[in-house]
Order: sequence, then structure tokens, then C-alpha cells
Amino acid sequence: MTLTADDNRTYGYDDLPRLLGLMTGDEKHGPAATSTLDVLWVLYDRVLGVTPERRDDPARDRFLLSKGHGPMAYYAVLAAKGFVPAAWLPGFGSYDSPLGHHPDRVLVPGAEIGSGSLGHGLPIAVGTALGLRAQGLPGPAVWVLIGDAELDEGSNHEAIAFAGPTGLDRLHTVVIDNSSASHARPGGIAARFEAAGWSTVSVDGRDHDALYAAFTAPHPGRPHVVVARVEPKDA
Repeated sequence: MTLTADDNRTYGYDDLPRLLGLMTGDEKHGPAATSTLDVLWVLYDRVLGVTPERRDDPARDRFLLSKGHGPMAYYAVLAAKGFVPAAWLPGFGSYDSPLGHHPDRVLVPGAEIGSGSLGHGLPIAVGTALGLRAQGLPGPAVWVLIGDAELDEGSNHEAIAFAGPTGLDRLHTVVIDNSSASHARPGGIAARFEAAGWSTVSVDGRDHDALYAAFTAPHPGRPHVVVARVEPKDA
């Protein structure tokens, strides 16, 4: 549970449907808006070393939402955790709202990148992990959430191929697999990462305990990917 400063309310996982329901803007990517909900909650509730008070701390963990074209779940979790006021949610998608259809890092407290263009988040996360290493900051973890359809983009495969041999063990990727990719891969999504030297786990993307175990699995010397399977987008 989290106490938010704007209304002195406590919010837990069971409150997320109500917070989502406050956002009545014209969301064009419904499946993308809900497929990430459980992953985001477990990360922010149990894993990420970042709070509203520490969002500018150089030692914070970094979370990058690459799957930014359906940000409603992201905004709901940020509100539940006190990064943004819950009072902002009803304005989602309106002209003067900071909560746009794609997150803007300048407008949304806690957002590390502006996102929505497919294929950008993982390469940026690789650069972030490299930058932290170069600054002598070995502690912060870098997390990036991508959709399976983003693996249709070549930029992601360059990032995957680079990160494994480079040994970026502070880099963590979560792939939401809702069967929306256009191109199947022999052996599945995890096999692509394994071939580049990543640590991999595939898990039910709605099972909170399984997600937590996958997120916290040790992976010394290697970047880590969790493939979170959820219901197909057309189900």
C-alpha cells in the first residue's frame, strides 16, 4: 500500500481498476494499456529502488517504458505510488493534460524517457546501463518494458546482440508477450535472447509471485530478460 500526498489516500493493487476507470480519454491501444498492469505493479511495489522522493537520485533504479503507446496502466501505477496526483487521471489524453497518449519525461514525474515509437526503449536502456557503468555507479538497476511486437524492429536485435557479450548485468528487460508480433521466432522469444548470452525466464504475466521470483532471479555477469506471457491481444 502507498500513501499519496495529493489526497492522503492509500492505494493497493485492488484500487488499480478504479484508477484506470478515471481515465476516459480516447485510448487507441486498449490491449497495450492493460497487458502491462501486473508487471508494472510488481516492479513498482516490490522490486524497483525508486520512490517519488528519490526520482532524481543518481543512485535510483531506472525504469524505461518502451511500450509507451498504451500508457494507462503506467499512469495508474504511478498515481498509486505517489509519483503523479490521482487528480490528473481524468484528464488523460486531453490537450492540456500532462498525461498524454505517449508518456513525456518532461511532463510526467518519474518517467525516464518519452516513448511510444516502437523499438527505442531497449537501445536506450543499453545506453543507460553503459552510462551508469562509465560513471562508476554499479548499484542502480536499469529496467525496460517492451512489447513482443517491438521485436519486429531491428534496433532491438542490435541492442540484444550488444548487451549480452558486453556483460551488462544491471540491465533487465521485460517482454510482454500477448501474441502481437508479426514474425514468429524459432524456439520463442526467450531463445533470441539466450543466443546472445542473456539470462532468461518465461513466466505467467498475471502471476505476481512468479513475476517477483523471475525479476529477482540471480544472473551474474549477464543481462536478464523476463518474458511475461499474457492473454492474446484479440482474446
